[in-house]
Amino acid sequence: MRLILIRHGQTSSNVADLLDTGEPGADLTELGRQQAAVVPRSLAEEEIDVVYASTLVRTQQTAEPLLAERGLELRMREGIREIRAGDLEMRGDEEAIRTYIGTIFRWGDDPRVRIPGGENGHEVWQRYDDVIAEAHADGVETAVMFSHGAVIRSWTAVRAENVTGEHAAYNPISNTGAVVLEGSPREGWWAHLWEGEPLGGDRVAAPATDGPAADPAPAEAVPRES
Repeated sequence: MRLILIRHGQTSSNVADLLDTGEPGADLTELGRQQAAVVPRSLAEEEIDVVYASTLVRTQQTAEPLLAERGLELRMREGIREIRAGDLEMRGDEEAIRTYIGTIFRWGDDPRVRIPGGENGHEVWQRYDDVIAEAHADGVETAVMFSHGAVIRSWTAVRAENVTGEHAAYNPISNTGAVVLEGSPREGWWAHLWEGEPLGGDRVAAPATDGPAADPAPAEAVPRES
């Protein structure tokens, strides 16, 4: 199975650097809509069987141009939504962002740690697994899932054999950036592309208007690789 995980386009909350993880969430900006409009061209060579989006409107809006071009229906699933910020919701101060991103990448050492008022690693990974398992059970060969920066980075780091926690922590995913994987829930996953570049390439610095989910993890939270 081929799995293409795409982060949504830019939103006003990204520009304001806010932890916007609640429903329905902010709409795409004009730039975000322009980013979404070029997604179909970037996927022109892909034979796509199904398109998913989260329950936050920004992923659905990002999916619209691809759906219109391919004539596909959208599957909306709560399981691929962004990691909930809990008590940190709609904050943009440095302490809140460091706590949010830092907790997520501390899950490499202890996934039981909970974002204040939010989720822990086990809960996040399981809900994401459930959506992917659904697509696999349906016999889907290629699935596109419009999702969110922090959850894509976190899930890929624990499920892809060739992605370390360190790589995910220091290599953010910009708006409409993608991770492409192949494999299955039973056999595991292998990542072929991260943000459109081969894994192991130069680190990509995310633009300042991509929001907190595109921030590198603080050094103290980076998993200790063996």
